[in-house]
Amino acid sequence: MRSVIFDLDGTLADTSGDLVRAANATFAGLGLAVRLDARADAGLAMRGGRAMLGQGLARAGLPVDAAVIERGYAALLDHYARDICRDSALYPGAMEAVGQLGAMGYRVGICTNKPEALADALLRALGVRDAFACLVGGDTLPVRKPDPAPLIESVHRVGGDPARACLVGDTESDHGAARAAGMPSLLVTFGPDGGAVRALAPDALVARFADLPDAVAALEL
Repeated sequence: MRSVIFDLDGTLADTSGDLVRAANATFAGLGLAVRLDARADAGLAMRGGRAMLGQGLARAGLPVDAAVIERGYAALLDHYARDICRDSALYPGAMEAVGQLGAMGYRVGICTNKPEALADALLRALGVRDAFACLVGGDTLPVRKPDPAPLIESVHRVGGDPARACLVGDTESDHGAARAAGMPSLLVTFGPDGGAVRALAPDALVARFADLPDAVAALEL
């Protein structure tokens, strides 16, 4: 069975505003005056909570201490879980493309580095959880992207064959996971890191979701 596995944040949905708001609430709780900007730091948000916390500490002129980041990360997840979908929205055409891929015979799933419970909550808040045959999160397995194991697990969970699968993502970790798994990667250019992904030389660059079904078909999985 042919399958297409999607990343979530920055690929299917713009979640940067809600992530940055959770990070800023965490900084306030830590007594730090630093704040991230939802627009300017959107790319940073797509790299996850720990990356935002580390950058916040650095901007505050403090050591980027792993123990402090881990304590802050728990608080950030709590803030995020309580207000997970105030500003988040699917990118235009995302679900139309997912539906078209399904009609073309592809199984579709999600492989994200977001904790599985939070990813599930977000997808349900967006009203699209049932459109995907599986959800593998950043804590589903002991490892996460760019390790290939979560991606391969996602393909297995949708009933697919890793030799006939591809990943649609938006970051270097997505591209790295696909390469390590021996799968093609298609990277979207409309996310916060759209400019940077061009240098990764993926199998295809996708400027809009309307182009995705044809790009996948061209892979001849």
